[in-house]
Amino acid sequence: MTTVIENEWLKVEIASSGAEIRKVQHKKNELDYMWTGDKAYWGRVSPVLFPIVGRLKEDKYELNGKSYPMSQHGFLRDADFDIEKKTDNAVSFVVKSDGSFLDVYPYEFTAYIHYSLLEDSLSVRWEIVNDNKDEMFFSIGAHPAFRVPLLDDESAEDYVLQFTTAENKDVMEYELKDSLIHEKGIANDIDSIQVKDSLFENDALIYSHIDAIKLVSDKSNHGVEVTFKDFPFVGIWSNYSKPEGTMAPFVCIEPWYGIADLYNTTGKLNEKFGMNKLEAGETFQAGYEIKFV
Repeated sequence: MTTVIENEWLKVEIASSGAEIRKVQHKKNELDYMWTGDKAYWGRVSPVLFPIVGRLKEDKYELNGKSYPMSQHGFLRDADFDIEKKTDNAVSFVVKSDGSFLDVYPYEFTAYIHYSLLEDSLSVRWEIVNDNKDEMFFSIGAHPAFRVPLLDDESAEDYVLQFTTAENKDVMEYELKDSLIHEKGIANDIDSIQVKDSLFENDALIYSHIDAIKLVSDKSNHGVEVTFKDFPFVGIWSNYSKPEGTMAPFVCIEPWYGIADLYNTTGKLNEKFGMNKLEAGETFQAGYEIKFV
């Protein structure tokens, strides 16, 4: 089932499964901005990643002396959400764990995902409530995929990624090897990167201390700007086909409160790099915004 919110600028379709954005249509320029979800490349559009981001070493973790399996990006992207509240231009989704995930995640939680429109921008806000009597460890992240190119007479090479970096902080760069994180060090003079097929031949680009990324066509000036100030990490990804040497016709801009396992991880969830800790009864809140131009 999908739900629609809209204003005079945008019409947004969101699926109850995973509370996932499926389509964003701009009413003024008549462009569809989101990836189609074609399974030939990647069957998702904008999944929410929880309670981990990325992959765990050997797809498992340890907590309080017990080992638990966990697939890449966790399970919330496949959970069935209920609509808590809806207006014409906003909707709130909610899911309660209620023991459904204890075999892979020994915590109880309530997750809210809020969407709202203001002119040509979509605001996304998360709330995670710790329903346990003890502290809870988790990660959460976004994974929206945007069509590249947007127009038939464009190519991926017409698009550029423009970065807004955090003030007074060095941008750190990470790389994935066998789906695990290795630190590359400081990324000097990172202002913009041109999109091209080979950009993703070594998997995702991953940074910290970035506040916003604009993905825009030099030819048409259409694109998106994703703003996520104070998020600790961001990933940029497209599905790269090594035999053909080509990228899929989309680019993901992924604000994260969490990251895949380090190559030298201990495997203990409470020691995991980038993990968040939430005290009993407390609520974690974070959000980001997508502007469609």
